[in-house]
Amino acid sequence: MPDIFFIMFFLVFFLVLGTILLNLVRGVSQWNRNNHSPRLTVEATVVTKRSDVSHHHHQNAGGTGHTASTTTYYVTFQVASGDRMELCVGGSEYGMLVEGDFGDLTFQGTRYLGFERK
Repeated sequence: MPDIFFIMFFLVFFLVLGTILLNLVRGVSQWNRNNHSPRLTVEATVVTKRSDVSHHHHQNAGGTGHTASTTTYYVTFQVASGDRMELCVGGSEYGMLVEGDFGDLTFQGTRYLGFERK
């Protein structure tokens, strides 16, 4: 019976480790693609905004714990060709942008760099 426990333990361990490494590789590769993409400024309209809130519960050894949450903000822009792109923005930018705003969007790959209203 102990053999099955050790097999399952290492199987789960390597599955979790593989998932972490895969996410790390994806993040570094997206960062690298963004760095090698041209920095573009195009006329765009703010189409919609959304936020994604995730909650994390941390349990301490004594049975007590705390909950933390993080919010990620996204804005969808539409360019003159009709194409749309959703970019992750900071909280202060999110608060300043309003659906229907028109102006110059600056971005690099999937990285939001700024928006200047006209």
